[in-house]
Amino acid sequence: MLAPLCYSASGANFLDSLVTEALAGNPEVNAYVAEIAAAKGERRTAREWKNPEVMADIGAKLVRDFHGNSIGNGPVWTVSVTQAFEYPGRMGLRKAIANHQIALAEMGLEGFRAGLAARVRSIAFRAALNGQKGSAATEVSKRFDDLLSVLSERPIPGVAPQLDIRIIEASAIVLKRRPVEAQREVQRAIFELNQLRGAKANASLTVPQLDLNLAAIGPLEALIASARAKNYEIRTHVVELEQQGFKVKLALNERWPAVTVGPFAHNERGDTNEYQFGIGVSLPLPLWSTNAGKIATEKARAAKMEAELTAVIREVERKIADATFIYASRLDEVEKLQSSILPQMHEAAELADRNYRTGALPITTYTEVQKQYLDSLDAFFAAQSAAIEAREQLEQLTAIRLDKR
Repeated sequence: MLAPLCYSASGANFLDSLVTEALAGNPEVNAYVAEIAAAKGERRTAREWKNPEVMADIGAKLVRDFHGNSIGNGPVWTVSVTQAFEYPGRMGLRKAIANHQIALAEMGLEGFRAGLAARVRSIAFRAALNGQKGSAATEVSKRFDDLLSVLSERPIPGVAPQLDIRIIEASAIVLKRRPVEAQREVQRAIFELNQLRGAKANASLTVPQLDLNLAAIGPLEALIASARAKNYEIRTHVVELEQQGFKVKLALNERWPAVTVGPFAHNERGDTNEYQFGIGVSLPLPLWSTNAGKIATEKARAAKMEAELTAVIREVERKIADATFIYASRLDEVEKLQSSILPQMHEAAELADRNYRTGALPITTYTEVQKQYLDSLDAFFAAQSAAIEAREQLEQLTAIRLDKR
C-alpha cells in the first residue's frame, strides 16, 4: 500500500541545510550584494559638496595718454576661489532618493533569498515525490517479472498461454520505463539543486523522505492581506513610488539656481599699483529655463508608477486566488485518492495477481487492472506535484512559509 511521504527530523534538517547552502553558495547573490554597494556609493555621492573652483587670470596693463605717450606699463592678475551652494533642501532630497535606492537594492536581495529558499524546498519535495513514484512503479514492474518467472517454469499447453506470456513480457518492458523516468526526474532535481547551491552539477546528493504537509493554508483574505504587506514586488513598487515623489520635489527645487560665492583678489600695475579685494556672487537668473520640462516628466512618471502599483496589486491578488484554488482542488484530489481510490486499486492489483496465477482471470483483465493502478498512482503524484507548485507560488506571493503551517 502506498504511504504518504513521512516526516523525519533528518528530512527537516536536510531542507534547512540545503537552503543554507543555496543562500551561501548561489552566485546570483553576489549581484544583489554588488547592487547594494553601488547604491551606497550613490548615497555618498549625493551628500558630497561640490568642489570649490579656483580661477586665475594674468595679463599686462598698458597706460597711455591721448597723444599715445606711455604713462606706465605693468602686469595684471586676478585670483578668485568660488564655492557653489545648492538651494536649501536640494541635498536632502538627493539623499532621500539615494536612501530609497539602497532600500530597493536590499529589498531585491531579500526577495531573491526568499524566492531561492522556496524554490530549493519545492525542488527537494518534487525529488522526494519522484523517488516514491519510482518505488511504486518498481513494485508493479517487479510483480510482472515475478509472474513471468513463474509462468516460464510451467509447461505451455497451447497458443493462448503462449500469447499471455508475450503480452506480459511486452507489458513488463513498458513498465520498466516508468521507474527510469522517475529516477531521471530525481536526478534532474538534484542537478538543479546542486546548481542553486553553487556545487557541481554532478555532485553527490541524496534526498531523504520529506514531509509534504499538504494541509489547509488559511483563508484567501488572509493570504491577500499578507501579500499586500509583505509581497516583494508590491513593496518594491511602493518604495519606487515614494522615491519618485522625492524626484518630483527635486525637480521643483531645481527651478531655483545654485549660488556661487567666493573671495577674489585683483592687482594692476601701470602708472599706479592698485589692489582690489572682495567677495563675488554669481546667481543665474531663471528667466528662460524654469525646469518645466523635467517637472512634467517626473510628475508623469509618478502617475505611471502609481498606476503600475495598482496593476501589480491586482495581478498579485489574481495569482493568489488562482494558486489557492489550484492548491485546494489538488489537495482535495490527493485526499480522495489516498483515502479510497488508491487502497482499492492496490487491493485490486494484488487480487488480480493472485487470481491470474490460479487461472481464474484472463490476461486482459490482469494487465488492465495493473495499468489502472499505475494510472491512479500517476494521478496521485501529479496532484501532489501540482499542489507543491501552487504552494511554492503562494509562498513567493505572500512571503510566508507554508510547508510548516
